[in-house]
Amino acid sequence: MPQIAQLAETFSSQFFWLVIFFGLVYLVVGRTMLPQVMSTVDRRDSQISSDLLAAKTARDEAEAQEAEWRQRENANREQARSLIGQAKAAAAAANEAKLAEAQLAIDSRLAAAEQDIAAARGSALAEIEFVAAEAAQDIVARLTGTTVPEESAREAVKQVMSHG
Repeated sequence: MPQIAQLAETFSSQFFWLVIFFGLVYLVVGRTMLPQVMSTVDRRDSQISSDLLAAKTARDEAEAQEAEWRQRENANREQARSLIGQAKAAAAAANEAKLAEAQLAIDSRLAAAEQDIAAARGSALAEIEFVAAEAAQDIVARLTGTTVPEESAREAVKQVMSHG
């Protein structure tokens, strides 16, 4: 077969062109393109690592600021609680003072009312004694036809009222 006989002649020329082609590809890709790709990859890696470092630094700074904010917030809450406690205590003291003042006013009005009641009771008792003495004089005069002196009638009414 003539094709097989030509194989040795064409093989060496194909091998030669194969070596030249791959050599050129190696020179073009390996010497010019590959260093550019590698420098791009290296730049990208360094950019990623610097971005990660910046992100970590920013996160650490944010956490520190958050911790400071929490401390300030807690201090402000404590101060607010203290102010509320003081306001409650002041309001309670003011209420106690007002209640004590009102209680004193009520007590004085009650004492005055009790004195008025005692005076009214005394006056009513004196009036009752006077009316009872007059009634007793009238009853005795009608029943017996005799008159009882006013002093005797009052003494009798006082004795009856002191026993009852």
